[in-house]
Amino acid sequence: MIYLLYIIFGLAPSIIWLLFFLRKDVHPEPKKMILNVFFWGILITVPVLLIEMLVASNLKKLNLPSALTSLLYWFIGVAFVEEFFKYLVVRSKVLNNPEFDEPVDAMLYMIIAALGFAAIENIFYLIPNGPPLPFFKIISQTITTSSIRFLGAVFLHALCSGVVGYFLALSFFKPKKHNRLIILGLAIATLLHGLFNFSIMKIEQSYYLILIPIVILISLVFFVSFGFKKLKNIASICRLK
Repeated sequence: MIYLLYIIFGLAPSIIWLLFFLRKDVHPEPKKMILNVFFWGILITVPVLLIEMLVASNLKKLNLPSALTSLLYWFIGVAFVEEFFKYLVVRSKVLNNPEFDEPVDAMLYMIIAALGFAAIENIFYLIPNGPPLPFFKIISQTITTSSIRFLGAVFLHALCSGVVGYFLALSFFKPKKHNRLIILGLAIATLLHGLFNFSIMKIEQSYYLILIPIVILISLVFFVSFGFKKLKNIASICRLK
């Protein structure tokens, strides 16, 4: 019963955001494709977790200054690895599919993969590590954590992947800059994702750092909204083949 609660509240933020972003698609994508990409977003949590653990282990062996170790871990070991694997899902499961026929689909499917990944990450965060708690305490803690992650980490995953999707879409119209645009998208997403995580982890030391994740989320909201509008205009005169 308790674990079912964790699963429900772990999935809920991703499902809510998924329904929200799907409404932005003028030409709805096939449900089978949506579920497939969402499912693959879930599956990549396994290799991502293993790589993150491997990076953390190897960084400790290097005996670098703690600040540098922390930066490398959150920006490269976590942010880059997660953004890159979400991109790999779309690259391998979407780009060669005939259903991928509009520029805006690149953003949408990147977001879907991200929400699948975030769903399992949520469930892991909801399962407590400490001693058993009273049932009502578990419910209260689960709802609170799920709500915070709905507006924080889950939203961040979707928005960062939306950025990658935007540059991925642009890359199809600029073949000479194809790789550079994808690298740029991944670099921006990694930088903002890493900065968000790093600032969250350091909030207890300096509470003013809460402004950093807030500014990041607001900036990403504006950028992703702009990206959807621009790509929809492109879609009105051009379809991908």
